[in-house]
Amino acid sequence: MRRRDFFTLFGGSFAWPLVARAQPRDGIRRLGVLLANHENDPVGQGFAAALVRGLGALGWREGGNLRIDWRWTGGDPALFERYAGELVALGPDALFAQSSPSVVALRKKTATIPIVFAMVTDPIGQGFVASLAHPGGNVTGFSDFDPSMAGKWLGMLTQITPPVGRIAVLYNPATTPHAGLMRRAIEEAAPSFAVTARIAPCGDDAEIETTMTALAREQRAGLLVLTDIFTIVHRDTIIASAARHRMPAVYFDRSFTAAGGLMSYGIDYADLFYRSATYVDRILNGAKATDLPVQQPTKFELVINLKTAKAQGIEISPTLLATADEAIE
Repeated sequence: MRRRDFFTLFGGSFAWPLVARAQPRDGIRRLGVLLANHENDPVGQGFAAALVRGLGALGWREGGNLRIDWRWTGGDPALFERYAGELVALGPDALFAQSSPSVVALRKKTATIPIVFAMVTDPIGQGFVASLAHPGGNVTGFSDFDPSMAGKWLGMLTQITPPVGRIAVLYNPATTPHAGLMRRAIEEAAPSFAVTARIAPCGDDAEIETTMTALAREQRAGLLVLTDIFTIVHRDTIIASAARHRMPAVYFDRSFTAAGGLMSYGIDYADLFYRSATYVDRILNGAKATDLPVQQPTKFELVINLKTAKAQGIEISPTLLATADEAIE
């Protein structure tokens, strides 16, 4: 796969030197981390490891000059609230939040402790920041969605044989307050690809299977799985159901394709966590969250699982295959 830099600063190019910049201090600084994955999820563990590596590259050593308090919610709404309270009560110098539910929970507990987020869609629309260039509060970080992604997802599903004409957009409304932005982008892009898109809200494994069963009865049907902590936590269920119903699907992250999903297009989330360490470092060195612009994605990766395509009797167009960053065989 071609490895790339994935982010630039809003309004202009911006690069971070990967050298240690943290200055020696008396005492230990403290970081609270609220994560959305299950603790035993290898993908989530990879995200956490990337954050630690990024901090290490900047001179912060967990167990040395930095204490990190980890909390894993597994997407449970009650745990977001409980663990947010626990982390704030520890009096950290900074907080790190994975996903919108983590930010929401932490903002309820503090308006002063700096919060750096990753994997957040539409931070302005959700009220986390006043603007990308000037966040205006104690929250800033790294966004994970650009409207152009919608057209790419739809286009991928039309560049296979048999082509898709009807697309179900799967997500959980309860855990996706940002869905409106993505839905609008999909609806605006759909006519260009001569497809119809409808919403397929799901809240548990049973509803995922019901949706997939109904979709399989339709002609030229396909699935688009949105960025959502619910879909992350239920990744294996969604992939297995799609396989049983031989349902062509496109996902927002390569972890789905690596686990057996057909295709994915999105940012490199491990790289996102690694780069998020730069903002944690700056805050620990005295910067204010309000002075750190929200960074937007600019480069993406397309991954295709050829083994899955063969098993489902799907042919990938040469044009689409030629643009893939990685083909899993």
